[in-house]
Amino acid sequence: MNKIIKGIALVCVLVYTACSDKQTLQEYYVENQENPEFLIVDIPASILNMDKVNLTDTQQEAVNSLRKLNVLAYQKKDDNEAEFTAEKTKVNAILKDDRFVELMKINTQFGKGVVKYLGEEDAIDEVVIFGASDDKGFAVIRVLGENMNPAHLVQLIQALDKSDFNGEGLEGVANIFK
Repeated sequence: MNKIIKGIALVCVLVYTACSDKQTLQEYYVENQENPEFLIVDIPASILNMDKVNLTDTQQEAVNSLRKLNVLAYQKKDDNEAEFTAEKTKVNAILKDDRFVELMKINTQFGKGVVKYLGEEDAIDEVVIFGASDDKGFAVIRVLGENMNPAHLVQLIQALDKSDFNGEGLEGVANIFK
């Protein structure tokens, strides 16, 4: 009986120490799923209509590694500046986690952003694109896949150019930044 109690205590300690008090991006999405201030769109890879497109082997491999896109957007309004700043700060804190590897920074006339990934250098499981404008709001796009190759991201973009995908499902996000 004593061994059972010690075993349960050990498991509890391991579970407690394994749990981090840092919020993950997935937890942030779930936490804000019902929040009317956020626009959240999940887009399955199948909506990209890639099965009818003539692709190279490399492009097909890039497409096959893609599972879905999760988009979360927050529109800045005149009456929510404090909330906008707080939410943007939360996302920035999540993305500062050492598990995220930075691919590039983005600085355009529309705002600033960053592209990061989770996974191994040659087998990415998640690409995160975060863009923010102090005037319009911010958006976080999670590109979820399985063993995505960063060298194939360009191939994926070229494959999308060949498809008849016209941004279906992303209209609400685009409207936030108009």
